[in-house]
Order: sequence, then structure tokens, then C-alpha cells
Amino acid sequence: MDRSRPRRIQIETPEEDESEETLEPKSRPRPSENNVTEDQEPFMGVKVRRKASLHRDYRGDYLDVPSQSSLMKILEKHGDRQVLFADKVLKFTGSGKMKRRIVLITDFAIYIVDPETGALKRRMALAAVDKICLSELSDNFFAIIIPSEYDCLMASTRKTEIVTVLTEVTKTTLGYELEVAFSNRFEYNASSELLKEVHFEEVEGGVKTKIMRK
Repeated sequence: MDRSRPRRIQIETPEEDESEETLEPKSRPRPSENNVTEDQEPFMGVKVRRKASLHRDYRGDYLDVPSQSSLMKILEKHGDRQVLFADKVLKFTGSGKMKRRIVLITDFAIYIVDPETGALKRRMALAAVDKICLSELSDNFFAIIIPSEYDCLMASTRKTEIVTVLTEVTKTTLGYELEVAFSNRFEYNASSELLKEVHFEEVEGGVKTKIMRK
């Protein structure tokens, strides 16, 4: 397989009562190619990277948060002002549905916001994050593991930047290295009472992903 070709996963919304969700691969348009330095890369050669993602400049705030009063009010309410990353992502709910959400990362927390209503859906303190789970393949998925609450599975074309920001801010603010775990099969708690497992398989044209109830 030619791994230099940029690829993406086509995500199909599963039904609520399905115990297994399959996300099929599809070709993707080529992103812009700029520079990314080695110290911004926490993947240590483990992750199979798309060629274009090796040459991407990190902007951080892709939503111009200071210009959006609803987002600023959320941050100010919790005493946060410094936005390290902001963008729209796909978030997987406990029932298996996918929702478009805004992710805000500050030097203290991760915020999940509904882009349509502007309502805060969840705030996750960085100190509560145990690790980040990724596959070893070139997909867009990542899981934020929070043992004291429940975990968060998301997909983003800027996953590399999100993981980099989280590892760097954890080291700077909290003083320790955030674990980044790589496996083509990992578990996450979709809710306080629901455990799921994500399987990744490289196939012709991309990566096939299955999300199954345990």
C-alpha cells in the first residue's frame, strides 16, 4: 500500500441499539503543507503518519475564540483565559452517536461545547487526565482517559496538534509527562457504566475502525 497518499475515514452514524459500529475508509483531500518541529511531535516514531501531517504548521486557535463572546464567557466563568487550542471535532456519545462539538484546551482544562447552542457540555481538568489512547495507524481517532469520571472518544483531522498541545501543557503546568498509549485495540469507558473497545485495521485505501460494546 502506498502510505504517502493522504487518507481519511468516512464516518457513518450508527443506530443507537447497535452493539458494533464500523467506520469505513475513504480518500481525503490534501491538507496544507508547512513546517512542524521535532519538539512538537510526541509520537516517538510509533504512529504511522500521513505524509501531509508531517508538514503542518500549528495555529492553535482555529475559531478565533476572543471574538466569540459565548466561548469567552464559559472560559471566564471558570477562570481560564489562555486558549492553547480551539477547533470543531466529532465526539462519540455513550449511545454510539456522533456529535459535532467545539474543543477548547487551556492550561488548566479541556472544554467540550455545543457549537449550535453555545452550551458547555463538559469540562475536564487536565489534572484528571490519565492518558491519551491512539492507534498505530493513520486515522483521526483519539481517546482521553479519565479514570475518576468517564472517558472521551473523539475524531479530528488535527489530532496530532491536540495530542501535542495536551502533552506539552501537562508537562509545563503539572510537571509530569502525560502518557500517550499506542495500540490498534484499546478500551474506553463511554459512560460511567458502559465499556467499549475500539479496533483499528489497515485496509486498502485507509483504516477500518470498529467500536464495540464489551
